[in-house]
Amino acid sequence: MTASAPQDQPQQGWSAPQPQRAGPAAGVEYAGFWVRVVAWILDAIVLGVITAALVPIAGGGSIVVTGPNQFEVNYGSSAWSTLLGLLYFVGFWTLRGQTPGMIPFRMRVAKVADGSRPDWVVSLLRYVGLIISFVVILIGVIWVAFDSRKQGWHDKIAGTVVVRDVT
Repeated sequence: MTASAPQDQPQQGWSAPQPQRAGPAAGVEYAGFWVRVVAWILDAIVLGVITAALVPIAGGGSIVVTGPNQFEVNYGSSAWSTLLGLLYFVGFWTLRGQTPGMIPFRMRVAKVADGSRPDWVVSLLRYVGLIISFVVILIGVIWVAFDSRKQGWHDKIAGTVVVRDVT
């Protein structure tokens, strides 16, 4: 009869397994709702500064009557600001895969199929989907908080996800 080590003792050097974060690949995770909201607010600030600087130079803006013999020029509701928003988001998603608001959080937009940066068509489709997501009482954007892959309607329409590097 040979003596053996008791079976209920843990092995030397063993540690508890680390919890896995849900993500599409090693080293990345799906970007959650609140971090995407903060990134969008940063983008809105950057875009607001750009719009405030360029739209008056381009002669854009609409005149709003505020009272008798009083009026204001509203630069926020012009076609120029809409065009700047389109160029800003579609351009950054296509050329970098991320907007300036996404950079501090190491987030990027990726195609679901292969994880690559979206092309012009996918980025434009995502932008149109984003407008739809906002118009429908923000439901399409809030969807990010409840979706397993953190996709809003605009992501589902374009076949994209927003991921964060965790390394």
